[in-house]
Amino acid sequence: MKKWDLSAAGQLGLSEEGLQAAWSLLDKAAEQGIIPGGVALIGRRGHAAAYAAGHAFLSEERSIPASVDTIYDCASLTKVVITLALMLILLDRGQVRLTDPVAQHIPAFGAAGKAEVTIGQLLAHTSGLPAHRDLYSHGWTPQQIHEAICAMEPDYPPGTRCVYSCLGYIILGHIIRQQFGRPLEEAAWSEVLQPLGMTASRYNPPPEWKLRIAATEYDAALGEYRWGFVHDENAYALGGAAGNAGLFSTASDLLRYARMWLALAGSASYTAGAADASLSHSRPGDGPEALLLSREAVNEALRSHTLDIPGAHRGLGWVLRGDPADVGREGLSPFRFGHTGFTGTSLWIDPAQDLILILLTNRVHFGRGNSIAALRRQFHEAAVAAIQK
Repeated sequence: MKKWDLSAAGQLGLSEEGLQAAWSLLDKAAEQGIIPGGVALIGRRGHAAAYAAGHAFLSEERSIPASVDTIYDCASLTKVVITLALMLILLDRGQVRLTDPVAQHIPAFGAAGKAEVTIGQLLAHTSGLPAHRDLYSHGWTPQQIHEAICAMEPDYPPGTRCVYSCLGYIILGHIIRQQFGRPLEEAAWSEVLQPLGMTASRYNPPPEWKLRIAATEYDAALGEYRWGFVHDENAYALGGAAGNAGLFSTASDLLRYARMWLALAGSASYTAGAADASLSHSRPGDGPEALLLSREAVNEALRSHTLDIPGAHRGLGWVLRGDPADVGREGLSPFRFGHTGFTGTSLWIDPAQDLILILLTNRVHFGRGNSIAALRRQFHEAAVAAIQK
């Protein structure tokens, strides 16, 4: 029988049996070929535990096991970890307002009936922009891609529907570059990643990190696996650093970011700079060094910006509550918020239970057909069920 390290269960306020049940789900998913491998992390009470299973790279020729320190292509987690954070920093500094028309900052965006679309609508996915376009397929430069988005007609009247749009976040990335006066990856590092001690997180990670990174899918056009560079094709065409995708990170680094949100969203157990980011034991000084955002900005991000849109539950960036079939049917509070990434990643936070749940996989390594919605739901439900009352 497999031996799990369950020593952190008590610090987390979880039963050992419950923690073992959560970890065993990852083993089972890897054994069944649902995922090549992955990392699951549970954070609670200022402590955290993580578990890795399966492989970061797996082919007939070679295999590399996953570890708790494996770096994953976060895909759309980039939207809430980088783009949202940088936009809220600009909001706190008074450089932008949610009510600003996007065209105030990018005049060309006002074309084709989008003159009144606001920054807040881009953040909440209510701008009218299409969900996606294969902009990379034209061989365009980054500037041409931005011009193409600016020229698009809305698919629906802005503010009347909530349609998840990568294109809107590409435009937000452009505003960030403009307002910070430097490339997106530089602003991400200096304003978010470095202050929080997220040292294993980058856009366009250096080549020497490759063996630490989980590979995504085989790209026939490139003749190689997408490994160490972004999986999202539009982000790749934009140079690997975009507002919609491109961040690479680890579970422990994402924990640092999540703890900041947990603190500002009202969790009583967290004090900035004091909570450890250890995966099984306390290490002084491992917590975030700063709370980058104001409580007012966080409150604004976590209130519903889609109250008038039936069936929509969106804050700024974050999904509020989420679909029970994906997030979990039992145990999580109505105050939960989170996000997922196409490559097989997710981050969910429940302030009412002082709970952080991170699941990082490279499920697209085997192709895009495998869904991990059931695995994510089961992992969340197992973690909540393990909480000792």
